[in-house]
Amino acid sequence: MSRADILVAGVGGQGTLLASNILSEVGMRAGYDVKKSDVLGLSVRGGSVLSHVRWGSEVASPVVPQGSMTHLLAFEPLEALRGLHLMNRSAQVLCNSQPIPPVSVSSGDLTYPSMETVEAQLTKEIAAVQMISATKLAMEMGNPRVTNVIMLGAFSTYFDIDPHVWLDVVLAGVPEKHAELNGAAFQAGRDLLAKE
Repeated sequence: MSRADILVAGVGGQGTLLASNILSEVGMRAGYDVKKSDVLGLSVRGGSVLSHVRWGSEVASPVVPQGSMTHLLAFEPLEALRGLHLMNRSAQVLCNSQPIPPVSVSSGDLTYPSMETVEAQLTKEIAAVQMISATKLAMEMGNPRVTNVIMLGAFSTYFDIDPHVWLDVVLAGVPEKHAELNGAAFQAGRDLLAKE
């Protein structure tokens, strides 16, 4: 891989920024020049959060031009749709299937689209789309807060970088008392994608 332009999309409180920090560190440990840029919504918790993470032999700008992203890691389905305009048509998309309705939906002003509609829109624009039930798996593991680590574990399978590098960075980024759970969540994410 000569370069990767990654969009990490989610809402505040999902660990989107932690995930983008981990991706940046993984890229550096793999020997790439890395640049990162974060865009936070008006409300940090529940608002839209986007991060651009760029890996390459030389990266000049932290922001990826529209239509050039090679990868989308989306923690929430509507946020995946919001990031579509940034994606290259040959990009790889990994999306968590658990919706988090925005205020416009919870207030009754708008309706959240069905997962079938979301997936149809994604696959209409992008060739390689995978939807996974990371939140459901995290809840089965006893803590929905590891959804982002499950997603990172699954996402790590897209790259030819030693899984131990990813795991070391993940464990360095979480509190030591939660290391065992996060290690298991990372592996569960890898296993989840390996089964598909």
